[in-house]
Amino acid sequence: MKFFIDTANLAHISEANELGILDGVTTNPTLMAKEGIKGTEAINNHYKAICEIVEGDISAEVLSTDFATIIEEGKVLAALHPNIVVKVPMIKDGIKAIKWFTDNGIKTNCTLVFSAGQAILAAKAGATYVSPFIGRIDDSGWDGIQLIRQIATIYERQGFKTEILAASIRNANHIIACAEAGANVCTCPLDSILALLKHPLTDIGLAKFLEDAKKMG
Repeated sequence: MKFFIDTANLAHISEANELGILDGVTTNPTLMAKEGIKGTEAINNHYKAICEIVEGDISAEVLSTDFATIIEEGKVLAALHPNIVVKVPMIKDGIKAIKWFTDNGIKTNCTLVFSAGQAILAAKAGATYVSPFIGRIDDSGWDGIQLIRQIATIYERQGFKTEILAASIRNANHIIACAEAGANVCTCPLDSILALLKHPLTDIGLAKFLEDAKKMG
């Protein structure tokens, strides 16, 4: 499973990249605003800065909801860097746009996916990635991990090439469950990635090793 970091914070992106396990980045307007990045030029320059840090795919989200404008925005984003993946919402015009991007050699990430039916449409349109939001699904009283499992089964049986990018990750257990359920990619904040490092027995064992090392002089 590939690891993406879900942030627009350059320091967090750099820290995750330095671990040597980072495969890409996802962002959205909310994350950009959180970093105080406003305006088309500033946002596009920020995407370029991210691409200079990470070699993998970088999802850059369109802000429009009609077909023609999604295409125009997507073309501008894709031209910023070869690693840009155009992030498109799961709506009617979004699916039409994903098909157009696919036919024209532009990678896409279909976002705001909450059902297997939506995932099927995204795959049929040729999306590079489909992003089920498992945390938000859990919040609504449904099972986000079960949706990952369902999509993985459908994609395997139907031979779809679209990769499942598990999003809205809330903790390290979510990451592990997504890996078990068949997600191809997991995108999450830095703290969720770092939480995978932690276990109390590791801390106890390390403390014992260091204590014994001191005794050895």
